[in-house]
Amino acid sequence: MKFHWKVLLWMAAGVVLGLVVQLTLEAPAWEGATWTEVEGGLEIAGIDEDGPVDKSKLEVGDVVVAVVRDKGRETEERYSIRTAADFEAVVAESVNGEVLRVETAAGDERILTLGLDPDSLRADVIWPFDFVGKLFMALLKMLIVPLVLSSIITGVAGLGDLRELRRLGGKTFAYYISTSLLAILVGQVLVSVIRPGDDAELGLTQLDEGDQPSADLIEVILRMVPENVAKAMTDNGAMLSIIFFALLFGFFVTRTENPHRERMAGFFEALFQVMLRMAEGVLALLPYGVFCLMVRVVAQTGFGPFVPLLLYMATVALALVIHSAVTLPLILRFVGRLSPLKWFKAMSPAIMTAFSTSSSSMTLPVTLETVEKNGRVSNKVTSFTLPLGATINMDGTALYECIGVIFLAQYYAGTSGFELGIGAQALVVLMALLASIGAAGIPSAGLVMMLTILSTLGLPLEGAALLLAVDRPLDMMRTMVNVWSDSCGAAVIARSEGEEGPLHAGAPAPEPAPG
Repeated sequence: MKFHWKVLLWMAAGVVLGLVVQLTLEAPAWEGATWTEVEGGLEIAGIDEDGPVDKSKLEVGDVVVAVVRDKGRETEERYSIRTAADFEAVVAESVNGEVLRVETAAGDERILTLGLDPDSLRADVIWPFDFVGKLFMALLKMLIVPLVLSSIITGVAGLGDLRELRRLGGKTFAYYISTSLLAILVGQVLVSVIRPGDDAELGLTQLDEGDQPSADLIEVILRMVPENVAKAMTDNGAMLSIIFFALLFGFFVTRTENPHRERMAGFFEALFQVMLRMAEGVLALLPYGVFCLMVRVVAQTGFGPFVPLLLYMATVALALVIHSAVTLPLILRFVGRLSPLKWFKAMSPAIMTAFSTSSSSMTLPVTLETVEKNGRVSNKVTSFTLPLGATINMDGTALYECIGVIFLAQYYAGTSGFELGIGAQALVVLMALLASIGAAGIPSAGLVMMLTILSTLGLPLEGAALLLAVDRPLDMMRTMVNVWSDSCGAAVIARSEGEEGPLHAGAPAPEPAPG
């Protein structure tokens, strides 16, 4: 069975089982606090240490006088609270994971998140699935630092001396960076216009006041340079520093004389290959991880989170379509002077292989053969541009990471007051670009890299687990975009080098690959 069909099958099974658990086992919404009736409202007498109210900015002693449901919507309803029965009635109408806006006697407006009662039978049934889901996420987080470090150092060191690459290397690198940046900007504009994370009810852990990261540009620049590299490598939240060090280290490897250059490049290449095998081993557990995550989400909150997730998926899909059907064809037409439709037809074997494998690296042999035979691009160009593209050119991945992170940031902006300002969005763009360069060309590698951006912003990583539940169809689509962009790059660079071969019926056959 194809791996992606296996993932989708286990995903569906998780939804069904989660729905059965939710419908058969009662578990009322739970705020995690005890209340006392006082004059004019309800006073918080105590807060459960593990309760969802713990991150809601409510404190013991606050007196709640009103609750507003469906924050920010036209159907918004305000309930005056005078007795415990009033409050219990509002909670009874709500669902696990719903975010309520409460008004206190002091005139403040606070956020109250509802969760799953830990003493309920449903919570006991969900616990094993929650445990396995958290274990799978821990395995993914384990990969972040060594995979990113070895991938970036290997990629930069593999470029060689840019002075020796001259025109071909400069053009290739400029194309890949430009198209990735354009893809990110397309995603950023769409997610900012559609705003799928606004008023979403995802049921995720809320942020404390102290968890709010600063996105001040000066501070971001200072955070890029690690004061202690070894310490930075022990913290997934220091990914900006690790990426900066890896880029710098890889560059100076290329400036070091042999035999040291070859030794260092060989060491990190070996480390990268080992990490790839380890990542493939962990991601082989993806169907079962998705199954447990789906059971947990559906059993806790029903289909509530999937409404905004569907809008999120539609936003990613629309952005991928715009980049692949508008941005890249315009570059082909006006820079490469080629027919985008003819080039797409010629590249269809590689694009369909990318869709079925969800791996740029596994598709590379087909991409090389397709671009050379069908596209009639010389081996001189393909042998350099396409392997490099499969390593660092991830347009679809960069776009997806940007939308996914901003989607979660929009959710936390509405529930925890997270500030998604210009500085934070600029940081997301920069991190998405760098993370896409460091992403391995294997299925779902983009999700691993998204964890690096969430860590840098200080956002909880459990949001990525929720996105993982609906990731597989998007992974197939973005891999197609990655490979399509690689092939377009080979054509554009071949034309810039004076080749008439691309799609030119009368051109001589491209030179065969050595050996």
